[in-house]
Amino acid sequence: MIRCMFSRRATTPGDVPPEDQAVVDEFRAMLTALRNPDPWTPGTGSARDIAVRIGPFVERAHTRPGDDHGPDLIAVTLVHPDTPHAAAYLHGRRLGYTEHGWLRCPTHAIIGFWQPGYTLLTHAATALHLPDDIGMAPAHYALYIEARKRDDSHDGCTLLRLGPYTQTRHAQQDGDRVTAALDGRETTLAPGYRISMRFGPLCVSDHQLFTDPYETDVVALLNIAVADVNG
Repeated sequence: MIRCMFSRRATTPGDVPPEDQAVVDEFRAMLTALRNPDPWTPGTGSARDIAVRIGPFVERAHTRPGDDHGPDLIAVTLVHPDTPHAAAYLHGRRLGYTEHGWLRCPTHAIIGFWQPGYTLLTHAATALHLPDDIGMAPAHYALYIEARKRDDSHDGCTLLRLGPYTQTRHAQQDGDRVTAALDGRETTLAPGYRISMRFGPLCVSDHQLFTDPYETDVVALLNIAVADVNG
């Protein structure tokens, strides 16, 4: 993972050519970071970036404040190690840093708070594209409103897809509103159908089918969807 640091010979024993000194300094910073991690613990509430293990690599990640997975999972998004510089964003796009979005990161994969010394251990340092599967599931959530036939055929359709929700509590709040609106009317809103709601992960590949829940009234959308079923 670490590029060759001594590509040229020193002019005298023990000397390091000036052009190699920056690389030597990076290497020393990496060793210092690995030997002296800045501990991170769940619930610290800090806005500082963290260092996350991805296979044999270490990556920089933003945390998402308020995501409520408890002590075992948090939501993060991977960023180029040189963030926030513009060149880092462009380089990160080429290497896939912007393709993953928010992810569910197991807290045991977190080394500690990010330190510049970890830069040499990233995919970006060796110009490697981030893999498609980095071992973390997407951290987006959705509500699915479904109409199913009541004749045991299980035929039906999805009336409404709401998402992405970036925090589970927001999805649960809207889910409670939909549940209250359906209470006692699940089998009467659409003759021959049972209307139900389920909570689940958002299917990123079908993102165009989802309605943004933060820009609308979910109960009003439910009523429109049921009206469409009734023709």
